[in-house]
Formats: sequence, C-alpha cells, structure tokens
Amino acid sequence: MPMPKSPSGFALGRRSFLKSTLSAALTIPVLAKFAEAEPSALAGLEERSLAFYNLHTSERLKTVYWHRGEYLPSSMAEINRVLRDHRTGDMHDMNPRLLDLLCELRVKLDTAEPLHIISGYRSPATNALLHSQSEGVATHSLHMDGMATDIRIPGRDLALLRKTALSMKAGGVGYYPSSDFVHVDVGRVRTW
Repeated sequence: MPMPKSPSGFALGRRSFLKSTLSAALTIPVLAKFAEAEPSALAGLEERSLAFYNLHTSERLKTVYWHRGEYLPSSMAEINRVLRDHRTGDMHDMNPRLLDLLCELRVKLDTAEPLHIISGYRSPATNALLHSQSEGVATHSLHMDGMATDIRIPGRDLALLRKTALSMKAGGVGYYPSSDFVHVDVGRVRTW
C-alpha cells in the first residue's frame, strides 16, 4: 500500500501519518462537543440588562449594562457600586462574564425580578474576617476578584436556581439552602 501524501505532495512517513491521524481523531470529538453546545440565551439580544436588590444596603438598581456588543461604562460603574463590599464600602470592577452569567440566569428562569444580593465584591479584610468565622469561605475567594456573587431570586425555587446555574457550566456553583442562597462564579467549573 503506498504511503499517503502530505498537502505539499511529499509522501508521509509512518510516524507523521499516525500523528496526523491521531490529531484528527482527537479533534473531531472536541468539535462535536462545541457543535452540540446549547446556544447562549443571550445570543441575538441587542441589550442585556440586570436588576439588583442589595439585602444589606437596601439599594436597588435596574440597568442596561450591554448594548449592541458594548459594555456600558456608566452602567458598569453603577453595578460596581451596588455590589460593593457593604462592610467596608470598597468597590471593585465586577467581571463582565459574571454579569452575563447573571443575565443569562434571569433569561433562562424567565424572571424580571431583581437578583437579591447576599454578597458581591469582598475586600481582602472582609474575606479574611469571614474566613476566620467559617470553613466555607475560601482564603482567596473569587468574590475578591469581582468574579463571584451569592444570590437568590424571589419567586424562583432555590433548587431550580442551582440546577439552572449548573446546566450552564459557566463556573462554580455552591448551594446553601439553609442560608437561602446560591453562589455563582466565573472561575473553573465545580460544585459544592
């Protein structure tokens, strides 16, 4: 049997042929996975909006934070203010991927209710305090990077919120039914 030829017309050696065949075989499942992935609930939207109610400060915010492919700086600043560390007043830029995750959760759960914020950004001092009081608080929580929030949504079952967040495979999901909230973040995919 003659050896297959490379795109340039040269005969491929056995090792090169096996490498290219193996590479193609490994690529096909990856491409198939992307082809089967559920399209984002945000696809096709001209605007993305969020509504928040901060349980600690009683502040409310309803804002369009993304319009036609652009994150809106003034809305992002308002979100950073409402999701600030309520203990210290410190603010941090919230990760846009987290905001998109929260927006997609609202769309998938078909609700216009504001997200009730238990915890958004945490300063290093606040995180250290909470870590000293609970083993459930990571030494370097993603809250400190603006990549996590603890939420609940009025009118939506907490278990359904958790299940929906898990189905998105967008980051970490922590379930705290006794405290009545779900943790979501845009770190690596994991659950607890």
